[in-house]
Amino acid sequence: MPVPDCVNRYRRDLETELRAAVGDQPSPLHHMMRYHLGWVDDTGQDLPSSGKLSRPTLCLLACEAVGGHWPSALPAAAAIELLHNFSLIHDDIQDGSPERRDRPTVWKLWGEAQAINAGDAMYATAQLAMLRLCHEGVSATAAIELCRRLNQASLELCQGQYLDLEYERRIDVDVQEYLQMIGKKTACLFDTAFSLGAMLGNGSDSQVASLTSFGRSLGMAFQMHNDLLGIWTEGKGDKAVPSTDIAKKKKTLPVIYALQQADTTRRETMTRIYSSPSVSPEAARQVVNVLDSAGARRYTEDMRSRFHKESLGHLAEAGIPAPFERELGDMAAYLLGGD
Repeated sequence: MPVPDCVNRYRRDLETELRAAVGDQPSPLHHMMRYHLGWVDDTGQDLPSSGKLSRPTLCLLACEAVGGHWPSALPAAAAIELLHNFSLIHDDIQDGSPERRDRPTVWKLWGEAQAINAGDAMYATAQLAMLRLCHEGVSATAAIELCRRLNQASLELCQGQYLDLEYERRIDVDVQEYLQMIGKKTACLFDTAFSLGAMLGNGSDSQVASLTSFGRSLGMAFQMHNDLLGIWTEGKGDKAVPSTDIAKKKKTLPVIYALQQADTTRRETMTRIYSSPSVSPEAARQVVNVLDSAGARRYTEDMRSRFHKESLGHLAEAGIPAPFERELGDMAAYLLGGD
């Protein structure tokens, strides 16, 4: 699916705001942040712009959709993107991921301890970015409430990451526990992007609530879409490609469903593999075979579609102009691979 027009409409101003928030200090710490954001290579040489900037784009689109002046929401949009990247730096350390976006992760180049510093600095930079709202005419009272919402999302995100790591140690995770985890780890930043944007656009209480719910359901569907991509590579028919999600024993939705639905023999196979110290490529292929036999892919696709449809219902309730409703619908489809 082609990139929606709104992504390019906001990109230049959003990147300018992000760079202003991060600053141009020559310190190694700032170099690590700029590297993670994809602005420079490991030697500090500039790189072409990259990244979808999905979450901040949704924030700005929400602001414009309710009749607001979207440039005034740029500090909040930048803060959301920086908060997201803080979580990614720490997530890479916790998961031991050597690569992100086809190049070495921060911890792989500079070590875990300095990567933690870079992640912490990214978090602090997100907080400072939010305070730039005061330069956009936002009152102190409103800015405090917006900052509170962002920090509440930060806490939820950390809680979700805790559950994600804890579930790697368990074999009895059920679908409800999974939904709780992704609601905190993934969906909370989506609904926060919409709530901040709609509030900064002076949307009505009902519009803020409906768009926030739209973001929550979209975020749930987005994580399920990522779960599918984490096991089955698109563009290769039905061929299963074992992934790092299985190697890390992540309790993604297909795995949880298969553990609940598989017969005794297949469940024992899954339990043995997920209880072992590590998962070999051959064992990962066995897991994929069990997932396929249990219909886990179809189940996850159906759940993704369910939350996608639910999100569109909330969007329709927001009462925003038709052109913006179409744009938000297009963004949802884009993030879900055209689902």
